[in-house]
Amino acid sequence: MTGHRPPGAFRRTAGAVAAGALALAGVLALPPTPAQADTTAKGDVIANLWEWNWDSIASECTNVLGPAGYGAVQVAPPAESLKQSSYYWWDVYQPYSYNLNSRFGTAAKFASMVSTCHAAGVKVYTDAVVNHTAAQTGTGYNGTTITNKYDTPEWDRTDYHDASSCPTSDLTIQDYSNLTQVQNCELLGLPDLKTGSDTVRTGIANFLNSQLALGVDGFRVDAAKHIPEADLAAIESKLTNTTSGSAPYVFQEIYPGSTPQPADYYATGDVLDFTYASKLKSAFQGNVSDLESLSSSGILPAANSVSFVTNHDTERNGLHMSYKDGDTYKLANLFQLAYKWATPTVYASWEWTQSDQAPPNSSGFVTSTDCSSGSWYCLDRDTGVVGMVAWHNAVDTAAVSNWQTKSSSVIGFGRSGAGFFALNNGSSSVTYTFTTGMADGTYSNVIDGGATKVTVAGGNTSITVPAKSAVAFFDSSYTCTVGCGDPGGGGSTSTVSATFNDYASTTSGTNVYVVGSIPALGGWDTSKAIQLSSSGYPVWSGEVSVPINTSFEFKFIKKDSSGNVTWESNANRTASAASTAITVNSSWNVATANATDVTFNEYATTSWGTNVYVVGSLPSLGSWNTGDAIPLSSASYPTWSRLVIVPRSTAFEYKYVKKDGSGNVTWESGTNRSYTTGSSSGYTTSDTWK
Repeated sequence: MTGHRPPGAFRRTAGAVAAGALALAGVLALPPTPAQADTTAKGDVIANLWEWNWDSIASECTNVLGPAGYGAVQVAPPAESLKQSSYYWWDVYQPYSYNLNSRFGTAAKFASMVSTCHAAGVKVYTDAVVNHTAAQTGTGYNGTTITNKYDTPEWDRTDYHDASSCPTSDLTIQDYSNLTQVQNCELLGLPDLKTGSDTVRTGIANFLNSQLALGVDGFRVDAAKHIPEADLAAIESKLTNTTSGSAPYVFQEIYPGSTPQPADYYATGDVLDFTYASKLKSAFQGNVSDLESLSSSGILPAANSVSFVTNHDTERNGLHMSYKDGDTYKLANLFQLAYKWATPTVYASWEWTQSDQAPPNSSGFVTSTDCSSGSWYCLDRDTGVVGMVAWHNAVDTAAVSNWQTKSSSVIGFGRSGAGFFALNNGSSSVTYTFTTGMADGTYSNVIDGGATKVTVAGGNTSITVPAKSAVAFFDSSYTCTVGCGDPGGGGSTSTVSATFNDYASTTSGTNVYVVGSIPALGGWDTSKAIQLSSSGYPVWSGEVSVPINTSFEFKFIKKDSSGNVTWESNANRTASAASTAITVNSSWNVATANATDVTFNEYATTSWGTNVYVVGSLPSLGSWNTGDAIPLSSASYPTWSRLVIVPRSTAFEYKYVKKDGSGNVTWESGTNRSYTTGSSSGYTTSDTWK
């Protein structure tokens, strides 16, 4: 059964109906009271340590999360999963078995992690992947071998949806506005469990109960929109209590789409609020003054939702912000902790260049998190974030009050005398007088660990708020106890991420680099040029931290195996970094002055492991060579997209192809497509596979 959010770190109200409800006259008893967040509770902040290994999570619970006052930690799917040669992050969303020996550690280390976190006062929520099993055959992290995707240690073909319930020819979802397809067909070819079957419901519940027996306190249900709410209710009715005697907390991933809607799932738990994160992105990349109307902007009800600034999907597909947005991203997290609304989450994971990139690992097994290495971005231990967790816990039930908009970039608000918060999303420091609602006195600024003070007189105070930062206070005696002086492992606060993408076909042994006028780009020294990754060949990509508010020049070069350097022949390229992440899209030898962009959008369903490419008559489209075709992104699947740099005022032909995991190419049918660019920018296509 499910339960309510606890007081302190863990207030819970047990469901009124016991697990295993009796059936009377052929009708099941109502499921137990669903999990709902108590938004007035202290200690409700969830640290989402995504794809950290179990040893590292245990250490973080002891040394950071517990002392900082986090209520819970969200961890990656603990089951055995697909292990393939590239060790992609999404392997863990392809379960091979429900054995708990995984890429994050052994079952024993998992159990030890849960116990260690409990000792630190931190609950543990696991990512429950129960809608499907693996689409790809092979071997898992515990040695399980699968040769037929419908035959796993736990399930047989009869346990999955088939043509009797899925109306599409290949059993995959082809129309995401069709509820039957969304819930009965296969997401990206992942075998879809028949959750309407009591046998399947019992098997899933047994898997979750095995975690509850080890001390797990709740679940984030992955791909919940692909499971009918009635099926989730039936599964939850079979769950046992946690080892503390309470009902497990459940929150659900309902990814945006036309059907089903988040409200359809309030009866089975809280729902992750994607709209909340989208509104924060819009405000922090526009006007933060818009946040005054956040509560009426279409976000989910506080009592039914879990908020976040980004997650592992949306930081990669551009839907939401990410660590690449530097201080703007941190500031959005500080606001989330200050604003009284849903249960907040703080996301901490690794830095990446390619969207499929695996976490730091050894033969696929995730290595220990090192927040000082530059490989991980440990926002959960950032000084300001830790201070705001304490602030969030202290203001508790107090309502938002004294909202003040000083400019489009500067706002401040209180929590009915329990605390006050002001933020500045601008590029230079500002000083304003705020009405705080606080008692007169001198307070410590939690954002800098108490290093600076704020004096309130007559309920008012003059605050200097640094650029891209905040000032928050609630207690005159606050002192930093953990994470003090720690920037969260995310690099300098004076830099932002610049991602360079360059289309460049090469011969074997030749690589592409970016070099430029600033030290971060080698200062035009080709020996210090930044090598780009060929993982998305023929698009070469790389991420570089560049100074904020800086303009620079750059070029791409090629180096062969002997070290010979070939420069692009066009003039130097230019770019400017403000205070948020930038992306530069280029094509080899297509000069910026003569270039424009076309975003190719192709609606095409595929099986797992098959991707869609565009190829065409221009050199920047591969000159009809499928080996140099441009890979499109599946972030908005089944629409595949990518922005491509091509010459201005130019007519060309193009077509889409599919490539499977073995490199086999399938061309779409029909004649070549044609397009003509003009002298402006921002061109798009809207095509459907034929």
